[in-house]
Amino acid sequence: MKLFRILGAAAVGAIMAGGALAQTVGVSWSNFQEERWKTDEAAIKAALEAAGATYISADAQSSSAKQLSDIESLIAQGVDALIILAQDASAIKPAVDAAADEGIPVIAYDRLIDDPRAFYLTFDNKQVGRIQAAMVLREAPSGNYVMIKGSPTDPNADFLREGQGEVLQGPIQAGYINIVAEAYTDGWLPANAQRNMEQILTANDNKVDAVVASNDGTAGGVVAALMAQGLGGIPVSGQDGDHAALNRVAKGLQTVSVWKDARELGRNAGEIAVALAKGGDMSTIEGAQRWGSPSGNQIWSKFLAPLAITENNLSVVVDAGWISKDELCQGVTNGPAPCN
Repeated sequence: MKLFRILGAAAVGAIMAGGALAQTVGVSWSNFQEERWKTDEAAIKAALEAAGATYISADAQSSSAKQLSDIESLIAQGVDALIILAQDASAIKPAVDAAADEGIPVIAYDRLIDDPRAFYLTFDNKQVGRIQAAMVLREAPSGNYVMIKGSPTDPNADFLREGQGEVLQGPIQAGYINIVAEAYTDGWLPANAQRNMEQILTANDNKVDAVVASNDGTAGGVVAALMAQGLGGIPVSGQDGDHAALNRVAKGLQTVSVWKDARELGRNAGEIAVALAKGGDMSTIEGAQRWGSPSGNQIWSKFLAPLAITENNLSVVVDAGWISKDELCQGVTNGPAPCN
């Protein structure tokens, strides 16, 4: 039955030289407006093109309901594999069921879908959290800390917080650090992070010495709130290597952006999707390992290694072609290398 769906799908018209049907991979984005997903998409597209596969996608625009509808549409178009960046890890389950019913493999992209039928591809998010906390702790070994977490519907938010907690627990128990507030950020949206931070500053009479923010978007909201109160420059963490965040690191407004090279994540996703679409088993994916999820499921997963980017190694992202020197150093005066 799936063959008829594939043959009838507008997205699939290419026939590979050997006579086999080209694979079609559907990607469901939770919210394509975030800067980093465009980089991921380009890498996925490049990997699929190299494999002779076709790319189609949909943007859920931060709506769990729309994402389910999007995936239903992608399935109807005859995709051979799905890459899903889940808006809500729990709400996405019916989509996994629908894909499984059609024999379509699913890759949980960067965010856990706690289901053994979905291959989990991400960076080591607990390690990201550890790096974030360690870099902030290095700059502020004592004082009042604020924890700005990610979306409550994204398991990564809690993985990050667990890693952060592992690093901070000792100084907290020793009395060096006091966590005065922590808050989830609905949808990972910078505006929500800024509003949370503004409220926390008000409640604490601006007596905040450091902020462990869980990604660069939330860090941007935090920095905006801090600067409005004349507190710009206190330690703030982030992740993703967003260009705006790297510029903040160069300006001394953000301590670290834990760089998860989205080009590697996207390339891996494309290659894994094609391999699974062709009937490959999850266990045969290079670098795959069995991983115990929070609910106790054993899930085939692949974890990539993150890298801390601080003022001391900003040249790394320029040399890698991730960001241009001009963009990194825009508005920077007497900054760290390569902005000096």
